[in-house]
Amino acid sequence: MPFDLGPGTAAALAIALLGAAYVRGYSGFGFSAIFIAFAALVTNPLPLIPVVFACEMLMTVFQARGIRGYIDWRRILWLLVGAAIALPFSVSFILSVGEGTVRIIISGIILVLSLVLLSGWTLRARIGPLGHGGVGVLSGICNSAGIGGLPVAAFMSAQPMEAAVFRATMIVYLTGLDMITMPLLWAGGLVTWDTARGIVLAFPMLALGVWLGGRQFLSASPSTFRRFAVMLLLALSLLGLMRAIIRI
Repeated sequence: MPFDLGPGTAAALAIALLGAAYVRGYSGFGFSAIFIAFAALVTNPLPLIPVVFACEMLMTVFQARGIRGYIDWRRILWLLVGAAIALPFSVSFILSVGEGTVRIIISGIILVLSLVLLSGWTLRARIGPLGHGGVGVLSGICNSAGIGGLPVAAFMSAQPMEAAVFRATMIVYLTGLDMITMPLLWAGGLVTWDTARGIVLAFPMLALGVWLGGRQFLSASPSTFRRFAVMLLLALSLLGLMRAIIRI
């Protein structure tokens, strides 16, 4: 078993992976945040982050056909510019701290951003390239902990966007973000043979979860399911913080 995971832990992570892939297939975001938040409850989540990023890119391949006509490329470009500026510094920081600190950082960021999403916060002013670049910087900072999609999801959910555009733009942005981050994680020693083994083992769960989530997207309101996903993130962040505090 990769990463020296026991059978029980591996089974729990597989179920979490399936659920997170379903959320991604449906809403376009939340996969890494949900899976990493859960992983932080049962193991050290840091070595799993490259696996999560590779999984995100694989899921985009599964979803590419259905999202082509809805992608906001201009928005994605400026978000990625901001993220690329922040990522080298944020990855260097996350690799230098211990497991307990990583747990607190991941859970704390998810908690704050989940509350933002639940608050119904809205943006009335038109957001230009600098605004998108600034959100990209925040996303890059968060992506060193594997949750770079949440700031962007909060930002875009506060604007009037069609559900299909929101979903497609999130999917493509997260793919670009992970492609920038992976070489930095490799340079930091986090990408190993265990990473490759983890990706192979994850593939069946990814395919099934994304397929089921994509079918659900066609028949239900994405805004309703986004609320469910955020409530799940909120619960996981609180559990993660409690476990980290108890261990201090």
